[in-house]
Amino acid sequence: MDAVPARIVYTDLDGTMVGPRGSFWHTAGRELTDGPAGALFDLHRAGVPLVLVSGRTYEQVVEAARIFAADGAIAELGAIVAWEAGRETHALSGELPERYAGRTPMSVMTELGVVDRLIAEHPGRLEWHAPWHATHAADALLRGRVDPPAVDAWLAEQGAGWLTLKDNGALPTTTRMTLDAAPGPVRVYHLMPRGISKGAAIAWDLERRGLTPADAVAIGDSVSDLEMAPAVGRLWITANGAAVDGMADRMAAVPNVRATAGAMGEGWAQAVRASL
Repeated sequence: MDAVPARIVYTDLDGTMVGPRGSFWHTAGRELTDGPAGALFDLHRAGVPLVLVSGRTYEQVVEAARIFAADGAIAELGAIVAWEAGRETHALSGELPERYAGRTPMSVMTELGVVDRLIAEHPGRLEWHAPWHATHAADALLRGRVDPPAVDAWLAEQGAGWLTLKDNGALPTTTRMTLDAAPGPVRVYHLMPRGISKGAAIAWDLERRGLTPADAVAIGDSVSDLEMAPAVGRLWITANGAAVDGMADRMAAVPNVRATAGAMGEGWAQAVRASL
């Protein structure tokens, strides 16, 4: 699986390339490390382009791309592809109904009131992922403890089956949250049109670059990152993501995925070096 060197690497940010509180310099146990920085240096020295793929907003991912000298950025879980330091962009609309063409999915969801109704259906178990939700245009950024397939079924009953709720990993509990106390971690969710995914965005970007999936490696840590697998030759899931309940079964169904030995940045460095 690792015999052919990658010609491009696509990576998730939070919980993957960066660790606790978004630090590039700390392990999952919050010890200082220069391992990820060394791997990033080796990647750049080898001339292999790096593209950041994140649930963060376009502005946030483009800024991070500048910091890490990345060659491109994919934001809002695949909704926006950017290159040339953000001067060039392409938006993916997925299954947004044709009658809403030209509008942002968030503006449509606001008009329909679907997010407020969804939160009301899950009192104490779902809320806005404030304050970071405020600038999202392609998705409604939420947090809580709900069952995405059950939410998708509810959306279909509401006549909004073109939307889906995507799980983008665990969050540390903070005083900002107003959720009920319950076992298990709080999750971050993206409510967005079907057909928008990190994998679809990577496929579009590879075609733009004249590359094939066999040329590409992706690295992630969450269920939503498994959607990158069909678009690349190899997908790495860092140990912290692979350890989540149910993730092993999901990974077993994906032939080109492998877990790293290390968590977060340490695992990311392992995946990068194995790809060179």
